[in-house]
Amino acid sequence: MDGRIQSADLRFLSVLASSASLSSAAVELGVSKAAVSKRLAQMEHKLGVVLVNRSTRRMSLTPEGEAAADRARTILGDIDELGQWLDQSRLEPKGLLRVNATLGFGRSHIAPLISQFVRHNHQVSVQLQLSVNPPPLGEDAFDVCIRFGEPPDARVIARRLAPNRRLLCASPDYLARHGHPQTPLELREHACIGIRQGDEAYGQWRLSSGTGQKRRTEVVKTRGPLSTNDGEIAVRWALDGHGVLMRAEWDIASHLKAGRLVQVLPQWQTPDADIYAVVPQRLQWSPRTRAFVQFLVEAFDKAAARPGRP
Repeated sequence: MDGRIQSADLRFLSVLASSASLSSAAVELGVSKAAVSKRLAQMEHKLGVVLVNRSTRRMSLTPEGEAAADRARTILGDIDELGQWLDQSRLEPKGLLRVNATLGFGRSHIAPLISQFVRHNHQVSVQLQLSVNPPPLGEDAFDVCIRFGEPPDARVIARRLAPNRRLLCASPDYLARHGHPQTPLELREHACIGIRQGDEAYGQWRLSSGTGQKRRTEVVKTRGPLSTNDGEIAVRWALDGHGVLMRAEWDIASHLKAGRLVQVLPQWQTPDADIYAVVPQRLQWSPRTRAFVQFLVEAFDKAAARPGRP
Protein backbone atom coordinates (compact mmCIF):
# COMPACT_ATOMS: atom_id res chain seq x y z
CA MET A 1 0.00 0.00 0.00
CA ASP A 2 1.42 3.39 -1.04
CA GLY A 3 0.40 5.97 1.57
CA ARG A 4 2.16 8.92 -0.01
CA ILE A 5 0.00 12.04 -0.24
CA GLN A 6 0.10 14.34 -3.25
CA SER A 7 -0.84 18.02 -3.24
CA ALA A 8 -3.91 17.16 -5.32
CA ASP A 9 -5.03 14.81 -2.51
CA LEU A 10 -4.71 17.63 0.01
CA ARG A 11 -6.90 19.94 -2.06
CA PHE A 12 -9.46 17.17 -2.62
CA LEU A 13 -9.65 16.51 1.13
CA SER A 14 -9.97 20.22 1.89
CA VAL A 15 -12.92 20.54 -0.51
CA LEU A 16 -14.59 17.49 1.04
CA ALA A 17 -14.25 18.98 4.52
CA SER A 18 -15.99 22.19 3.48
CA SER A 19 -18.80 20.47 1.50
CA ALA A 20 -22.13 19.32 2.85
CA SER A 21 -22.33 16.33 0.50
CA LEU A 22 -20.47 14.44 -2.16
CA SER A 23 -22.70 16.16 -4.71
CA SER A 24 -21.70 19.64 -3.56
CA ALA A 25 -18.06 18.53 -3.50
CA ALA A 26 -18.47 17.33 -7.09
CA VAL A 27 -19.84 20.74 -8.12
CA GLU A 28 -16.93 22.51 -6.39
CA LEU A 29 -14.40 20.24 -8.11
CA GLY A 30 -16.15 20.36 -11.48
CA VAL A 31 -16.52 16.57 -11.75
CA SER A 32 -19.32 14.02 -11.36
CA LYS A 33 -20.48 12.64 -8.02
CA ALA A 34 -19.33 9.19 -9.15
CA ALA A 35 -15.84 10.55 -9.79
CA VAL A 36 -15.75 12.03 -6.27
CA SER A 37 -16.88 8.73 -4.74
CA LYS A 38 -14.22 6.84 -6.67
CA ARG A 39 -11.48 9.31 -5.72
CA LEU A 40 -12.52 9.14 -2.05
CA ALA A 41 -12.43 5.33 -2.06
CA GLN A 42 -8.96 5.39 -3.64
CA MET A 43 -7.67 7.81 -1.00
CA GLU A 44 -9.08 5.77 1.87
CA HIS A 45 -7.52 2.64 0.42
CA LYS A 46 -4.18 4.37 -0.03
CA LEU A 47 -4.17 5.77 3.50
CA GLY A 48 -5.68 2.73 5.17
CA VAL A 49 -8.28 4.78 7.10
CA VAL A 50 -11.94 5.77 6.64
CA LEU A 51 -12.20 9.50 6.00
CA VAL A 52 -15.97 10.00 5.55
CA ASN A 53 -18.96 8.65 7.48
CA ARG A 54 -21.31 7.06 5.00
CA SER A 55 -24.06 6.02 7.46
CA THR A 56 -25.60 9.50 7.84
CA ARG A 57 -27.72 11.47 5.38
CA ARG A 58 -25.42 14.47 5.66
CA MET A 59 -21.78 13.82 4.80
CA SER A 60 -19.41 14.14 7.74
CA LEU A 61 -15.76 13.38 8.31
CA THR A 62 -14.52 10.71 10.67
CA PRO A 63 -12.09 11.78 13.43
CA GLU A 64 -9.27 10.62 11.16
CA GLY A 65 -10.80 12.57 8.30
CA GLU A 66 -11.09 15.72 10.44
CA ALA A 67 -7.46 15.44 11.53
CA ALA A 68 -6.33 14.84 7.95
CA ALA A 69 -8.40 17.79 6.69
CA ASP A 70 -6.93 20.10 9.35
CA ARG A 71 -3.41 19.11 8.36
CA ALA A 72 -4.31 19.47 4.68
CA ARG A 73 -5.56 23.03 5.23
CA THR A 74 -2.40 23.91 7.17
CA ILE A 75 -0.11 22.50 4.49
CA LEU A 76 -2.07 24.16 1.67
CA GLY A 77 -1.86 27.46 3.55
CA ASP A 78 1.91 27.04 3.85
CA ILE A 79 2.15 26.27 0.13
CA ASP A 80 0.12 29.36 -0.76
CA GLU A 81 2.25 31.47 1.59
CA LEU A 82 5.41 30.10 -0.02
CA GLY A 83 4.05 30.95 -3.46
CA GLN A 84 3.27 34.50 -2.37
CA TRP A 85 6.76 34.85 -0.87
CA LEU A 86 8.38 33.62 -4.08
CA ASP A 87 6.27 35.99 -6.16
CA GLN A 88 7.27 38.85 -3.90
CA SER A 89 10.94 37.82 -4.06
CA ARG A 90 10.82 38.04 -7.83
CA LEU A 91 9.69 41.65 -7.54
CA GLU A 92 11.33 43.07 -4.40
CA PRO A 93 15.05 43.87 -4.25
CA LYS A 94 16.65 41.80 -1.50
CA GLY A 95 19.85 39.90 -0.73
CA LEU A 96 23.55 40.55 -1.33
CA LEU A 97 24.66 42.77 -4.22
CA ARG A 98 28.38 42.62 -5.16
CA VAL A 99 29.70 45.75 -6.86
CA ASN A 100 33.13 46.47 -8.34
CA ALA A 101 34.50 49.86 -9.37
CA THR A 102 37.81 51.59 -9.92
CA LEU A 103 39.54 53.22 -6.95
CA GLY A 104 39.00 56.92 -7.54
CA PHE A 105 35.62 56.85 -9.28
CA GLY A 106 34.30 54.19 -6.94
CA ARG A 107 35.30 56.18 -3.88
CA SER A 108 34.07 59.57 -5.06
CA HIS A 109 30.94 58.63 -7.02
CA ILE A 110 29.79 55.02 -6.56
CA ALA A 111 30.18 54.74 -2.77
CA PRO A 112 27.95 57.77 -2.06
CA LEU A 113 25.32 56.43 -4.46
CA ILE A 114 25.37 53.04 -2.73
CA SER A 115 24.75 54.85 0.55
CA GLN A 116 21.63 56.43 -0.95
CA PHE A 117 20.51 53.16 -2.57
CA VAL A 118 20.53 51.07 0.62
CA ARG A 119 18.69 53.84 2.47
CA HIS A 120 15.73 53.17 0.17
CA ASN A 121 16.24 49.39 -0.19
CA HIS A 122 16.48 48.07 3.35
CA GLN A 123 16.52 44.40 2.36
CA VAL A 124 19.58 44.75 0.11
CA SER A 125 23.12 44.51 1.46
CA VAL A 126 25.95 45.76 -0.76
CA GLN A 127 29.55 44.61 -0.91
CA LEU A 128 31.70 47.20 -2.73
CA GLN A 129 35.20 46.31 -3.88
CA LEU A 130 37.47 48.95 -5.35
CA SER A 131 40.35 47.79 -7.51
CA VAL A 132 43.12 49.21 -9.68
CA ASN A 133 42.67 46.51 -12.31
CA PRO A 134 39.01 45.55 -12.81
CA PRO A 135 38.27 41.80 -12.82
CA PRO A 136 37.81 40.01 -16.17
CA LEU A 137 34.37 40.71 -17.57
CA GLY A 138 33.58 37.03 -18.12
CA GLU A 139 33.83 36.20 -14.42
CA ASP A 140 30.79 36.24 -12.14
CA ALA A 141 32.53 37.30 -8.92
CA PHE A 142 30.48 40.51 -9.06
CA ASP A 143 26.87 41.31 -9.89
CA VAL A 144 27.65 44.78 -11.25
CA CYS A 145 30.94 46.29 -12.46
CA ILE A 146 31.35 49.98 -13.22
CA ARG A 147 33.51 50.42 -16.31
CA PHE A 148 34.81 53.20 -18.56
CA GLY A 149 34.57 52.70 -22.31
CA GLU A 150 32.23 50.34 -24.13
CA PRO A 151 32.89 46.74 -23.00
CA PRO A 152 34.02 44.59 -25.95
CA ASP A 153 33.04 41.31 -24.32
CA ALA A 154 29.86 39.65 -25.63
CA ARG A 155 29.48 37.71 -22.39
CA VAL A 156 28.25 40.77 -20.53
CA ILE A 157 25.25 43.08 -20.62
CA ALA A 158 26.22 46.76 -20.49
CA ARG A 159 23.98 49.68 -19.56
CA ARG A 160 25.36 53.13 -20.27
CA LEU A 161 25.14 55.35 -17.21
CA ALA A 162 26.54 58.58 -18.60
CA PRO A 163 28.53 60.04 -21.49
CA ASN A 164 32.09 60.81 -20.55
CA ARG A 165 35.25 62.14 -22.18
CA ARG A 166 38.87 62.10 -21.16
CA LEU A 167 40.33 65.58 -21.26
CA LEU A 168 43.84 66.96 -21.10
CA CYS A 169 44.26 69.62 -18.44
CA ALA A 170 46.79 71.46 -16.32
CA SER A 171 46.76 74.18 -13.68
CA PRO A 172 47.01 77.84 -14.70
CA ASP A 173 50.24 78.05 -12.70
CA TYR A 174 51.85 75.20 -14.64
CA LEU A 175 50.80 76.63 -17.99
CA ALA A 176 52.07 80.08 -17.02
CA ARG A 177 55.48 78.60 -16.27
CA HIS A 178 55.75 76.14 -19.16
CA GLY A 179 53.39 77.44 -21.82
CA HIS A 180 50.41 75.86 -23.59
CA PRO A 181 51.24 72.91 -25.87
CA GLN A 182 49.85 73.60 -29.35
CA THR A 183 50.21 70.10 -30.83
CA PRO A 184 50.25 66.57 -29.41
CA LEU A 185 53.97 66.26 -30.17
CA GLU A 186 54.70 69.22 -27.91
CA LEU A 187 53.44 67.16 -24.97
CA ARG A 188 56.77 65.33 -25.11
CA GLU A 189 58.40 68.51 -23.81
CA HIS A 190 56.01 68.75 -20.86
CA ALA A 191 55.79 66.97 -17.54
CA CYS A 192 52.83 64.59 -17.85
CA ILE A 193 51.23 62.96 -14.82
CA GLY A 194 50.90 59.21 -15.36
CA ILE A 195 48.06 57.00 -14.15
CA ARG A 196 48.55 53.25 -14.08
CA GLN A 197 45.06 51.74 -14.26
CA GLY A 198 43.48 48.80 -16.03
CA ASP A 199 44.84 47.38 -19.26
CA GLU A 200 45.57 50.72 -20.91
CA ALA A 201 49.07 51.24 -22.27
CA TYR A 202 50.86 53.27 -19.64
CA GLY A 203 52.49 56.49 -20.77
CA GLN A 204 50.87 56.52 -24.21
CA TRP A 205 48.21 59.10 -25.00
CA ARG A 206 46.17 58.61 -28.16
CA LEU A 207 44.78 61.86 -29.58
CA SER A 208 42.60 62.32 -32.67
CA SER A 209 41.31 65.28 -34.66
CA GLY A 210 39.16 65.83 -37.72
CA THR A 211 36.40 63.63 -39.12
CA GLY A 212 35.98 61.09 -41.88
CA GLN A 213 38.90 60.75 -44.26
CA LYS A 214 40.54 63.82 -42.73
CA ARG A 215 40.62 62.28 -39.29
CA ARG A 216 44.11 61.63 -37.98
CA THR A 217 45.41 60.07 -34.79
CA GLU A 218 48.68 60.61 -33.01
CA VAL A 219 50.11 58.46 -30.22
CA VAL A 220 52.29 60.42 -27.85
CA LYS A 221 54.80 58.80 -25.52
CA THR A 222 54.59 60.92 -22.39
CA ARG A 223 57.08 61.42 -19.61
CA GLY A 224 57.04 63.01 -16.18
CA PRO A 225 58.33 62.61 -12.63
CA LEU A 226 54.98 61.64 -11.09
CA SER A 227 52.75 58.60 -11.60
CA THR A 228 50.13 56.84 -9.50
CA ASN A 229 47.38 54.24 -9.66
CA ASP A 230 44.93 56.58 -7.91
CA GLY A 231 43.03 59.11 -10.01
CA GLU A 232 42.30 61.45 -7.11
CA ILE A 233 45.98 61.75 -6.31
CA ALA A 234 46.74 62.49 -9.97
CA VAL A 235 44.15 65.29 -9.98
CA ARG A 236 45.64 66.69 -6.78
CA TRP A 237 49.08 66.78 -8.38
CA ALA A 238 47.68 68.55 -11.43
CA LEU A 239 46.02 71.13 -9.17
CA ASP A 240 49.37 71.60 -7.44
CA GLY A 241 50.95 72.50 -10.79
CA HIS A 242 53.04 69.39 -11.41
CA GLY A 243 52.10 68.84 -15.04
CA VAL A 244 49.57 67.90 -17.71
CA LEU A 245 46.97 65.28 -16.86
CA MET A 246 44.56 63.17 -18.91
CA ARG A 247 41.50 62.49 -16.79
CA ALA A 248 37.80 61.70 -17.14
CA GLU A 249 35.63 64.78 -17.47
CA TRP A 250 33.45 63.58 -14.58
CA ASP A 251 36.44 63.87 -12.26
CA ILE A 252 37.66 67.32 -13.29
CA ALA A 253 34.53 69.18 -14.47
CA SER A 254 34.18 71.19 -11.26
CA HIS A 255 37.87 72.17 -11.36
CA LEU A 256 37.56 73.28 -14.99
CA LYS A 257 34.47 75.33 -14.23
CA ALA A 258 36.15 77.00 -11.25
CA GLY A 259 39.30 77.74 -13.25
CA ARG A 260 41.53 75.61 -11.04
CA LEU A 261 42.36 73.54 -14.12
CA VAL A 262 42.51 74.59 -17.77
CA GLN A 263 41.81 72.29 -20.72
CA VAL A 264 44.83 71.59 -22.93
CA LEU A 265 44.56 70.87 -26.68
CA PRO A 266 40.74 71.14 -26.62
CA GLN A 267 40.52 70.54 -30.39
CA TRP A 268 41.92 67.03 -29.97
CA GLN A 269 39.82 64.07 -28.82
CA THR A 270 40.80 61.09 -26.70
CA PRO A 271 39.27 57.57 -26.83
CA ASP A 272 35.67 57.31 -25.60
CA ALA A 273 35.29 56.78 -21.89
CA ASP A 274 31.52 56.54 -21.39
CA ILE A 275 30.52 55.11 -18.02
CA TYR A 276 28.82 51.70 -18.05
CA ALA A 277 27.24 49.35 -15.54
CA VAL A 278 28.27 45.87 -16.65
CA VAL A 279 26.47 42.66 -15.64
CA PRO A 280 27.77 39.15 -16.51
CA GLN A 281 25.36 37.69 -19.05
CA ARG A 282 25.12 34.32 -17.32
CA LEU A 283 23.80 36.00 -14.17
CA GLN A 284 20.08 36.66 -14.16
CA TRP A 285 19.01 40.26 -13.67
CA SER A 286 17.78 39.82 -10.13
CA PRO A 287 15.44 42.47 -8.70
CA ARG A 288 18.33 43.90 -6.63
CA THR A 289 20.62 44.14 -9.68
CA ARG A 290 17.94 45.69 -11.85
CA ALA A 291 16.95 48.15 -9.13
CA PHE A 292 20.57 49.19 -8.50
CA VAL A 293 21.42 49.73 -12.17
CA GLN A 294 18.24 51.74 -12.71
CA PHE A 295 19.06 53.78 -9.60
CA LEU A 296 22.50 54.55 -11.04
CA VAL A 297 21.04 55.59 -14.39
CA GLU A 298 18.65 58.03 -12.73
CA ALA A 299 21.32 59.35 -10.35
CA PHE A 300 23.79 60.04 -13.17
CA ASP A 301 21.05 61.71 -15.23
CA LYS A 302 20.31 64.06 -12.33
CA ALA A 303 24.00 64.74 -11.74
CA ALA A 304 24.60 65.53 -15.41
CA ALA A 305 21.79 68.09 -15.32
CA ARG A 306 23.38 70.02 -12.46
CA PRO A 307 25.53 73.08 -13.25
CA GLY A 308 29.22 72.29 -13.32
CA ARG A 309 28.78 68.70 -14.46
CA PRO A 310 29.67 67.37 -17.93
